[in-house]
Amino acid sequence: MSDTTKKTQELSLWEIIKPVNRHIYAAMTISAISAVTWIVALVLIRPVVSELMAQAPNITRLWQFLGISIGLILVGVVLSVYSFNWSHKGAFKLEEILRTQLTAHLAKVPLGYVITTGSGALKKILMDDVRSLHAFVADSTPLLARGYTTPLAALVLMFVVDWRMALISLAVFPIGMIGMQIAFKDFAEGRAQYDAANERINRTIIEYVQGMQVVRTFDDGTSSFKRYRDALEHATESQRAWSEKSQTGAFIARTLFAALPTLAIVTPIGIWMVQRGWLDVPTLLLFIFLAPTVAESVVPLVWLSQLIQMSKAGAKRIGRLLAESILPEPETSVRSRNGSVAFENVTFTYADREAPALQDVSLYMAAGTVTALVGPSGAGKSTIAQLIPRFWDVDAGAVKVGDIDVRHMSSDDLMQQVSFVFQNPFLLHDTIRENIRLGKPDATDAEIEAAARAAQSHDFILNELPDGYETKAGDRGTRLSGGQRQRITIARAILQNCPIVVLDEATAFADPENEAKIHAAIANLTAGKTLIVVAHRLSTIRDAHQIVVLDKGKVAEVGTHDELVATNGVYRGLWLKFEEAQSWGLRRTGEASDAVGATVPGYEQAEG
Repeated sequence: MSDTTKKTQELSLWEIIKPVNRHIYAAMTISAISAVTWIVALVLIRPVVSELMAQAPNITRLWQFLGISIGLILVGVVLSVYSFNWSHKGAFKLEEILRTQLTAHLAKVPLGYVITTGSGALKKILMDDVRSLHAFVADSTPLLARGYTTPLAALVLMFVVDWRMALISLAVFPIGMIGMQIAFKDFAEGRAQYDAANERINRTIIEYVQGMQVVRTFDDGTSSFKRYRDALEHATESQRAWSEKSQTGAFIARTLFAALPTLAIVTPIGIWMVQRGWLDVPTLLLFIFLAPTVAESVVPLVWLSQLIQMSKAGAKRIGRLLAESILPEPETSVRSRNGSVAFENVTFTYADREAPALQDVSLYMAAGTVTALVGPSGAGKSTIAQLIPRFWDVDAGAVKVGDIDVRHMSSDDLMQQVSFVFQNPFLLHDTIRENIRLGKPDATDAEIEAAARAAQSHDFILNELPDGYETKAGDRGTRLSGGQRQRITIARAILQNCPIVVLDEATAFADPENEAKIHAAIANLTAGKTLIVVAHRLSTIRDAHQIVVLDKGKVAEVGTHDELVATNGVYRGLWLKFEEAQSWGLRRTGEASDAVGATVPGYEQAEG
């Protein structure tokens, strides 16, 4: 297996767009040919003018030249359109390829990378950066070929016709290039600051939308937009500072590389040379047409260069994500022998933290038993639960499922052994049927409905949802209540039918009616299986075969409820606090009780 700490080399812009090279090269070649046809069409102005100035012009020859020139212009237009067709086809194909690669890669990297990177940055990569590469391939590649071919072809032609006039045509370039250098000073730094500001905006938008219920409940509007407004102002300030640094140089460049300054130099000097007999009128007219073409082509090339830099920045982020090490898969997967789970001297540290989340943890959970994980907040309960289905790889030691190190099992084999029911259920914006089918993609409708019945979901699906199993769950399952969402996710796990179930206590925030139904669903889910429960309410795990008490990332105690309560340890302290919390309640007394506080006038703590 490969080393997970070793990063592969980040991909460059040209390596990332390589899958559509055929479309890019075709588009650029056609665009270059189109540019050459335009230049040749302009060259034919010289013999046309020569015929017109002749004492006895050859009308047939004159119309031949005009016909060829018009024909070349039409060919150039057709080729230009055709080149953009090729580039746009390549851009759409690239967009599909990149988004497929990125989402597939995200499914294989450690979950810790996804969490620490954040939704704002990942959204920018998957949407904005991929879109910027789409724009680069679709629009920039044909323009880039045309932008380089046009001035080069024109320059070659001008030097062939008259080297003196060619040099005069380039008179504005030295000053203009100085302006360009000023305009693009510190471009990379300014772009990096601007991109960081945009990531901040993305994060605040996602945060605001996902927390809409809290915002509407606790905010009157005076502060709900503050974080977004601050992020927007920061982005605006970054853009303003960046623009101020470059605007003087950009103005100089735009002014000098326009057609008028070049014409202002070429025309009077050309007329003077005609008067001296050093140049003929047809040649002067040719330079009046070609010289501005060379000058004007520089500005688009510069802005294309800027777009390339922007695309490179996006490609760098895409490449960095694609270069992120994935959890390695074994060459040959070893199937587990039973439903046991073991931690052997496990130490694990999150990438964004210094202190270990778990330190030298050893546990054994026999097949068919119930193990509860308890402890103070931050003790490592959820970390243990998430290491079993291998959301991360451990730093030291081993996690074993059925006596097999999870690193020696393929992801598919491991997922066939472990079901994970999260405390906060997640549903896709799809039908109820398809959300349940996630547990077993080839499940029949009968199997799905049987799982729903076992999860106490079938009745509410048929009787309360408008389209039954075909009802859309909504974004993140928002069309269902919390208890309904939880029962759908349990139905999904029942359908999966894994021998090991990891349960981040599903009833922590359920109302009494849903709690009873969820408990019944969990009983059906876990019958005869190995159950690992992250316990938030100690009353739910009194009958567990073993209770593992964690404290500061270490195993403090292991035993049954009665054994642990009998000792003067961490669990006994947690249990006493739990019993004290259970005695809390409200009853009307006519004035505030000190136990409850003055914010609840007329109530006091009920005696337990």
